[in-house]
Amino acid sequence: MTKPSVAPGSRRTYDVLVEDIEAGLRSGRFKIGDQLPGERILAETYGISRASVREAMRLLDAMGVLRSSNRSGPKSGSVIVSEPSAGLSATLRLHIASSRLPVAEIVEARILLETWAARTAALHDDPAGIQRARELLEAMDAPDIDPETFHALDAEFHLALSAMGGNTVIETIMESLSGSIRGYIKDALDALGQWPMVLEQLRAHHHGIFDAVEAKDAERAAELLRSHIAWLYEQTADRAR
Repeated sequence: MTKPSVAPGSRRTYDVLVEDIEAGLRSGRFKIGDQLPGERILAETYGISRASVREAMRLLDAMGVLRSSNRSGPKSGSVIVSEPSAGLSATLRLHIASSRLPVAEIVEARILLETWAARTAALHDDPAGIQRARELLEAMDAPDIDPETFHALDAEFHLALSAMGGNTVIETIMESLSGSIRGYIKDALDALGQWPMVLEQLRAHHHGIFDAVEAKDAERAAELLRSHIAWLYEQTADRAR
């Protein structure tokens, strides 16, 4: 690893390491799967303390750019990965919890993005995507399914539809939005105390959306998805206030 160029007088904090990895990814000097050197070598290379290296590692791990290794010896360094939704989802969850990002506006963003995805998915020829969505529907139709399992499959179903839109940026944002409010939705639905009724409604919504996508009825797919998200928010609005 070549020593990065640092302007005279600039602070040699963990930002030096973070910014150099960003620059290296842009230039191709770093690639997904590359293993970074150990903590001591990084500290020497970047002229920063080992504490600063650890801070940079924690930050990049939270951002979904690095995966830390618990191994020792030659395999001890962190590995560069690309899991963009992980960092975005965690950030959104915290800001939703602080009420800085209102749930109502997150829902509005979901409607904008998911209706686009549903409309586009209906226009695409994606047999594998259709099959994946069908399998998730069948799993959610299990007679004795528990709420925890259903909520997890529900989130996967929405992500499967988003993936069929063919836009990786939209898919990543959708995964982040879904992850940021999944706990809120689950808690709110559980608090309603009407799980059998809610489950019946959710299944009907999902099947309607899937049927429209499979039939390549783009506008109906988008409208059903919009109605589904709006209905879900209405059920949980009291908890959001």
